[in-house]
Amino acid sequence: MQRPDLETVPTFYKNYVNHVKDAEMLVALGSSNQQALKLVRSLPLEKGVYRYQPGKWSIQELLCHMMDAERIFAYRALRFARNDKKELQGFDENTYASEANAHGRTLPQLADEMERLRRTTLDLFSSFTPEMLHRTGKANNTEISVLNLGYIIAGHETHHCIVLRERYLTIV
Repeated sequence: MQRPDLETVPTFYKNYVNHVKDAEMLVALGSSNQQALKLVRSLPLEKGVYRYQPGKWSIQELLCHMMDAERIFAYRALRFARNDKKELQGFDENTYASEANAHGRTLPQLADEMERLRRTTLDLFSSFTPEMLHRTGKANNTEISVLNLGYIIAGHETHHCIVLRERYLTIV
């Protein structure tokens, strides 16, 4: 059974990993997505454009951010698992969010996309050997393991579901 190596989780990501650290990585990925999909699919269609404050992302933009981050973290995991030693760049989440066409899709469409994306992420991480899971690489000037990237994906999703509940749905 694989667990995150909390000593090697970069400080910026520890809050995310702490949400899911007690579960096996593939279980954490599946469980976080099931919870997220249940939440997103419970939202009224018209609330997708809701922002809890001016200048904050709408719910749909937040969902697109979650998927963009998952794709980027999974890509990093693929590169590192394949023993690619080239350092990878970071990304500007605000620029990505503004360019995601979040409002060109509906909440149900985004939920379906989240579900398909997680299935491919699970397929990818299931294909990694224990040796591959322990490989590391550098992204955004930070050394990180493939295993920890799996936990970051699950924890990042869980973190943003908490944000949805606490900041968006208390007023909605």
